[in-house]
Amino acid sequence: MRRRKDKRSAVGKNTKSNPKETPPEIRPKRPGPRGWSIFGGGESTIVEMADEWRGTTVQVCGLWPFSVGTGTPMVGVPIGRNIMSGATLCCDPISWFQRANLISNPSMFVLGKPGLGKSTITRRMATGLSGYGVQSFVLGDLKPDYVDLVEALGGQVITLGRGRGHINVLDPGQASEVVGLLPKAARSQVLADVHGRRLTMVTALLSIMRSAPVTDREETILDRALKVLDDRHEGTPVLKDLLQCIQDAPDPVRQVALDRGDLSRYQQITDHLEASLIGLVGGGRLGEIFSEPTTTPMLRDRPVVFDVSNIDDSEMDLQAAVLLACWSTGFATINLSHALADAGLEPRRHYFVILDELWRALRAGHGMVDRVDALTRLNRQRGVGMAMISHTMSDLMSLPNEEDRNKAKGFVERSGMVVCGGLPRAEMPMLSSVIPFSDAEQEMLGSWQDPPAWDSHSGVETAPPGRGKFLVKVGGRPGIPVQVQLTEAERNVHDTNKLWHTTSRTGRATDHAPDAVADTDSPAPAPQPEPNEEATA
Repeated sequence: MRRRKDKRSAVGKNTKSNPKETPPEIRPKRPGPRGWSIFGGGESTIVEMADEWRGTTVQVCGLWPFSVGTGTPMVGVPIGRNIMSGATLCCDPISWFQRANLISNPSMFVLGKPGLGKSTITRRMATGLSGYGVQSFVLGDLKPDYVDLVEALGGQVITLGRGRGHINVLDPGQASEVVGLLPKAARSQVLADVHGRRLTMVTALLSIMRSAPVTDREETILDRALKVLDDRHEGTPVLKDLLQCIQDAPDPVRQVALDRGDLSRYQQITDHLEASLIGLVGGGRLGEIFSEPTTTPMLRDRPVVFDVSNIDDSEMDLQAAVLLACWSTGFATINLSHALADAGLEPRRHYFVILDELWRALRAGHGMVDRVDALTRLNRQRGVGMAMISHTMSDLMSLPNEEDRNKAKGFVERSGMVVCGGLPRAEMPMLSSVIPFSDAEQEMLGSWQDPPAWDSHSGVETAPPGRGKFLVKVGGRPGIPVQVQLTEAERNVHDTNKLWHTTSRTGRATDHAPDAVADTDSPAPAPQPEPNEEATA
């Protein structure tokens, strides 16, 4: 009895763990390829081979070369669903450059036939970027497509056109108000930028007016006249003041004109220049848009759109001049914002610049291609993301000058991403020469440009097969097909066919006038009795 008791007590005092258990300090933290290789871990000793099937690309259509689409980036503005995998695609040039490091240039070029949603996908990016603190600048809306969006975002709408607003190319903007707050070095840089921008705009307007470039002597005279005007004029000058300064013949201007002390020689030298400036001031082909002080100064802390849709498409010169003025004003505002941020006076802001209907701007006049080319090369240094929108590559390659065509082709080559909608199949060789497209991608883009089918039940056309569908290309990587999906709140903002919602009415204009005045010569109609039950019966 005593031995059993001692044995039981000895067993009860044994504190050693089970030798089959693995101590916690040496237990693996992750399971192996077949499970936990420990006692009770459930390691699988038999792994069955997966079933393999072989078939042609027709029999297993959609499952080759990959059964499931690759993972799409989740950084940026949500655009829609991946057509192949159904995953959500987040995409915009600023987020893919700044945060995801997927592209080396924060720019985007959008191509596609009209009516398939090019402006819609750009407006979606602008809406999402506003939530990230990025301000959208639409520097020339020719349709307009972005006015409703900017108003919904609490932005600023600047309307320009004949009798609808003015823009003064000599106006330094908000620089005159804040330049005194900047350090001395930054102040001189901002003032030099203002002077160079004004000289560039005046010479550009004169070149469009003449359909010929300005001479070297005339450009030197304008440069010295602007400096004299800054020293002697109080307030913000206009083109009339510049014309008057040249006509007054101050000594600094006469020195650069090389009149040899002869006033009549000076007048002869500046005669052509004065005639061109009179055309800008007094109306002329470019109208009175540039002859008065700026109607609505541009702000830098909210979205802005320049609504130039009132300018008719037949006035190509006026469109070119106004677009140049809008671009100059917009990028001058961006430069001023960066100067204030560098001095610690304002927070750093990034901007999303949208150049829609680019083909119109490029064809509008001489110098437009060079201006866009300069902007596309400096968007990284300027802290600017850019979206350029056109219809087809043929629009870029139809410029009259071979040098301009090569520069326009470089817009697509240098873009961080290229977003393609439905395109004609004849465009594929030209597009593939810039960015590689596989045969499947070319066939996909060609199918998206097909016209809509007729629905015999409802009696109307169905939506085009390529509406809202785009292929996002980054370099030589395979494209990501996406279907843009709009929310109900966005549908009214993204509606670009508002003028077609009302059925056309016929009849005389006075029949539909709200305040039509009755003809006093015609007799008044006889009064009609009040309707009653008997008359109605």
